[in-house]
Amino acid sequence: MQSFIDWLSQPWPWYIAGPLIGLTVPALLLVGNKAFGISSSLRHICAACIPAGIPFFTYDWKKEIWNLLFVLGTALGGFMAVTFMGNPEPFAIAASTKADLTALGITNFSEMMPSEIFSWENLFTGKGISFFVIGGFLVGFGTRYAGGCTSGHAIMGISSLQWPSLVATICFMLGGFLMTQFLLSPLMQILGF
Repeated sequence: MQSFIDWLSQPWPWYIAGPLIGLTVPALLLVGNKAFGISSSLRHICAACIPAGIPFFTYDWKKEIWNLLFVLGTALGGFMAVTFMGNPEPFAIAASTKADLTALGITNFSEMMPSEIFSWENLFTGKGISFFVIGGFLVGFGTRYAGGCTSGHAIMGISSLQWPSLVATICFMLGGFLMTQFLLSPLMQILGF
């Protein structure tokens, strides 16, 4: 049993993890004619919690309870993996990436989320509000505007041959490249990171 847990706690290569993620799509389609996506669960939570009257949230959210359970399982699985099966090895980060992050003021490479950005102290500062609140709003707005999140479009949409999902995924990738190559450094300087 211990060797299985040791094997499970190691990073998995792309040729194992990728197909497992990819097989989720046909499994959901074959078993229950369900479409994979994470951002839709936020709509279901709002529909369950917000009183009726808003047309976007007025539907039978109980039919989508499987999606909420899927997201809950994802969160619990992530918590269990980090808590009980965390890999004690340091994160493997390329030297060029470390140099770029150090130039931006990020020097803590022992955690997955750098404490220079992700901390309670930063949350209630101007840069924290701009980073988390405004950034979170923009991500939420973009998800709604694009008709789904990156996982829904890139994993579910493309695998079911949806043309809009291919376009959305290309735009996500281009936006990420543009942000990383041209906008991140000036934005970090403006925000004081």
